Amino acid sequence: MVLDKFKLDGKVAIVTGANTGLGKGMALGLAEAGADIVGVGHSSVPDIKGEVEAMGRRFLGLKAELAGIEPVSDIVESTIEAFGKIDILVNNAGTIRREDAINFSEKDWDDVMNVNLKSLFFLSQAVARQYIKQGTGGKIINIASMLSFQGGIRVPSYTASKSGVMGVTRLMANEWAKYKINANAIAPGYMITNNTQALREDKERNAAILERIPAGRWGLPEDLKGTVVFLASDASEYVHGYTIAVDGGWLAR
Repeated sequence: MVLDKFKLDGKVAIVTGANTGLGKGMALGLAEAGADIVGVGHSSVPDIKGEVEAMGRRFLGLKAELAGIEPVSDIVESTIEAFGKIDILVNNAGTIRREDAINFSEKDWDDVMNVNLKSLFFLSQAVARQYIKQGTGGKIINIASMLSFQGGIRVPSYTASKSGVMGVTRLMANEWAKYKINANAIAPGYMITNNTQALREDKERNAAILERIPAGRWGLPEDLKGTVVFLASDASEYVHGYTIAVDGGWLAR
């Protein structure tokens, strides 16, 4: 039955940025589909641990600062030590800096690029090596953005990083599909997260954004559950290098 292809029973999923917002929502969605969860966050993740374990799934929380690549090997090794394998990687950790491009600093550029693109690539590389070692293939799901498609305003390094996420996802697919590794991305639209708090509190920007979204509302973390489960499951076996927008219709306007 086709619905069986969406089940993740016995799978092990690493989700970065799992302690809040979209990462938490996707981690819970994967757990609901049957996966055990390794939640990586820059702070502890006690809330999600309880929710995952209440579903009868196993949970490992790892505290890591992905501003550099130093934690990458420990994330992989700790997952293997705890669960024996990796099946799914969701690269969700991200950050943003807002400033006019004319005034943008090198630090704000590097801080965003290091988390959003550099760490994403090297964690994917390490997990892909593990997939090849296991000989079973695996799933890599990168979190892109509407600014993978558009230029944005006052977020030059964020735009550059998220454009890079979409591009490097295609690169991963080109090189790693032969190992039965599916690399794809999700581009959330305007979602209710910490990163968008400033926009939502700006009455004019908030109104302009809502006016353009055909669905008429900001997205919620649970709106990503179906897409992440699809990309993490056998149902997406022949999907490679694609970025799926979950945006309430924003890009259709």
